[in-house]
Order: sequence, then structure tokens, then C-alpha cells
Amino acid sequence: MCVKLELYTPTLEELWFRQRMLADPATMAYNRAWGGIIPWPREAWSDWYDWWIVHPAGKRFYRYLRDQESGDFVGEIAYHWDDQEGFCQADVIVYAPCRGRGCGRAGLRLLCRAARENGFDAIYDDIARDNPAIRLFLSEGFEIVAERDMTRLLKKDLTALP
Repeated sequence: MCVKLELYTPTLEELWFRQRMLADPATMAYNRAWGGIIPWPREAWSDWYDWWIVHPAGKRFYRYLRDQESGDFVGEIAYHWDDQEGFCQADVIVYAPCRGRGCGRAGLRLLCRAARENGFDAIYDDIARDNPAIRLFLSEGFEIVAERDMTRLLKKDLTALP
């Protein structure tokens, strides 16, 4: 089982961990239908950091998942308001070496709680049909609300959360 996790706001310099995850083929295997790994050069960090951390405008949330005991980063959670879709879109990535210990479940719960605390009544995720994380989302109260060409759209009602 996963060690106890906490949310952590990374500094600009700590974005090395996000870069490592995005460049790791095992971590990004869920993204293979869309190209797999994502190049993220250091030159892009500052604008990204300003958009997601400094000025989220109530539409974006980003945090690292950190092991409370060791201080190690194990993944990231995020959400953003998607104007095109008209809903709050979830993002949970657990670094591949940390998978299989309950970190995804803990991270998803922390993400849902953060979205609720920040005024969202529901959260969605569009997950590739072959992504095994669908089972995790369903076990955490998400429902499949649409079947798309390559994905399943899942939704969780957050109004019942404390």
C-alpha cells in the first residue's frame, strides 16, 4: 500500500520531476495513442508555471503528490476548466516506479477533494479505452457517461464529498 501522501506545490526549479515523468516511456504508456512521451524543455517551464501555479484564475489546479515521510515526489494531480467541453477535467499521473502501491487511488481522492473545496460540483476524465486506470476511477465513484472513438468519458459527482 502507498505511504501517506500530501499535496505539494512545486517550485519552478522542482519541475525537473514533471519533466522526468513526461519523458519516461513507462510512466507515459497510457498516452501511447497520442504519441507517448512528451518533450518538455526547460525553456517552457516558466510560462507553464505562471499559467498553472502563479495565476490559475480559479480554473486550474496543479500539485505534486509527495510521500510525507521521505519527501519523495511520486506523481502529480491537476484539474482545469475545459471551455470547449464545459467541465472540469482531471489529471492524475503516478511515476511508474511508484505504481502498484495505492498512490493513484490516494491521488485521485486528493484531487477530488481539492476540486470540491475549490467550488466544483463534478469532475471528469477522458481516459483511453485500453487504460487500466479506468477500473480505479470506477472504484472511486466515477461513472462512464460517454463512449467516444478512442476514450471513455468518466464523471464523478463531488457534491456528496465532505
